[in-house]
Amino acid sequence: MFDMQAIVDATTAFVKEHHQLAPLVVFGLAFGESIALLSFFIPATVLLLAIGALVEASGLSFLPIWFAAAFGATLGDAVSYWFGFHYKERAKMFWPLSRRPDLVARAEHFFSRFGIWSVAIGRFFGPIRAVVPLIAGILAMRQSHFQMANVASAIVWSFAMLAPGALALKLFGM
Repeated sequence: MFDMQAIVDATTAFVKEHHQLAPLVVFGLAFGESIALLSFFIPATVLLLAIGALVEASGLSFLPIWFAAAFGATLGDAVSYWFGFHYKERAKMFWPLSRRPDLVARAEHFFSRFGIWSVAIGRFFGPIRAVVPLIAGILAMRQSHFQMANVASAIVWSFAMLAPGALALKLFGM
């Protein structure tokens, strides 16, 4: 299995050493966290919170890193939507989703209950975060509605992931 702390330590050390690559790293984390089939393997939430603190500690500009996270999350959800739209019901049979029919069923229920809002709200709930866009694609949600919810929620989510670390460091000098 994965050693979560080793991954967090290695990633934060890399960002400390290579400040100029921080937006690219954050983009990759947010993108991976938003892809239905990859999100199970990427501890992006912990890493983004830690990188948020590094932004403040290292004097990096928050705006480009926030933009990179929002763009990565938006693109990741768009790819998941496309995958669902293209493969329809077959998308549920791909590993690791094929091993988690309960998660797919929860995401379908969530989507049928909240519609367009499920894309925005679902981004903030770990296990279904990356599956809801896939379900939106499978169920052929209008792309314009999907993208509105996708972009708006990605902007808010990325801020929510990065700002607490930066704010804690600023307020408490951690």
